[in-house]
Amino acid sequence: MNLSYSHKQLALQARLAAFMDEHVYPAEALYYEQLEGGESRWQLPAIMEELKARARQADLWNLFLPESDLGAGLSNLDYAPLCEIMGRSPIGPEVFNCSAPDTGNMEVLARFGSREHKERWLRPLLDGEIRSGFAMTEPAVASSDATNIQGSIRRDGDQYVLNARKWWTSGAGDPRCNVLIFMGKTDAEAAPHKQQSMILVPMDTPGVRVLRHLSVFGYDDAPHGHMEIDFDDVRVPLENLLLGEGRGFEIAQARLGPGRIHHCMRLIGMAERSLDAMCQRASSRVAFGKPLSEQGGVMDAIADSRIAIEQARMLVLKTAFDIDTDGARAARAHIAMIKVIVPNMALAVMDRAIQVHGAAGVCDDFGLAKAWARARSLRLADGPDEVHRRTIAREELKKNPGQGWRQKRESGT
Repeated sequence: MNLSYSHKQLALQARLAAFMDEHVYPAEALYYEQLEGGESRWQLPAIMEELKARARQADLWNLFLPESDLGAGLSNLDYAPLCEIMGRSPIGPEVFNCSAPDTGNMEVLARFGSREHKERWLRPLLDGEIRSGFAMTEPAVASSDATNIQGSIRRDGDQYVLNARKWWTSGAGDPRCNVLIFMGKTDAEAAPHKQQSMILVPMDTPGVRVLRHLSVFGYDDAPHGHMEIDFDDVRVPLENLLLGEGRGFEIAQARLGPGRIHHCMRLIGMAERSLDAMCQRASSRVAFGKPLSEQGGVMDAIADSRIAIEQARMLVLKTAFDIDTDGARAARAHIAMIKVIVPNMALAVMDRAIQVHGAAGVCDDFGLAKAWARARSLRLADGPDEVHRRTIAREELKKNPGQGWRQKRESGT
């Protein structure tokens, strides 16, 4: 297993890190000032468009897509550290047009969309002109088991009719959100993993109604948000169906493998920044006659955080290598592992950083509280820990049993 980076990739890392230092980190305060000062929180701060124009001019744009004619032609292993660098800032991924859920939706359109889909939606997404959402989770069922999804996609002549109540549709609060990928049942009598399909739904289609935004531990995540949406006899053309009826799970698996790499590497970036903040605070504050950085408990917190980050990063990079080498299906156990270990690691690092900051850590002055809220939600997004542990255990049990420890034989037998 070779986890070394090419000269091209190392050069990209350096350019991206320099751009973050020069443009993104200094703009964070202005971004939130403009967000708070606008007529509504559901509008894009002007500084974001300026940053996006600079990133595109610097050729740091659409780095996530492996297709060389659309993105940077990077493998998952090559993209992973870039995703980490972008993830150090809450506004970073969007600056480079590499933010969720658009990255996953663009991958779906690039791989499974028709020529018309690509012209109408993929190209504007690649250009950063519109945003998108993914409508899967439903409030009425345990959506961690995707076979429970009850939203209906019923054929009626030359149209499909959609009915469902969806929630946690991230990005749908953005005024630029133009299209949703909707997951629902086209055949309730088929085998469980052949019942679901995915279809493209323009946001302005009659019957699509945003009911409310859902907060994450009190944060609204404006201007993108997480929305509860009602689909009431929503009619879309047959050609909006992706890949074919009953192929929703196939699309989902192709979407979620790389997407989980992205989530995890962004979280590692957030953990790295939290550790930086912990070290800065520990070096600048004095208690009981000496700097916090010389207190044993704080030193343990710093050391444990560095160890945990390094361990998590190596597992994610191995998973990226496995996906590149053998595909997401073959790497499913490691994909599940990183989805468990990385959010829990990040939460532990952030919690230690909050503790070192004292009361300042639980307000918004240092960004730790919001980072913690985001990290905590990712123990649920793309499946809760329990579902991933189930996958890991099943894969482990499939292996041929080894020798284990032989039981000592009773004397005389």
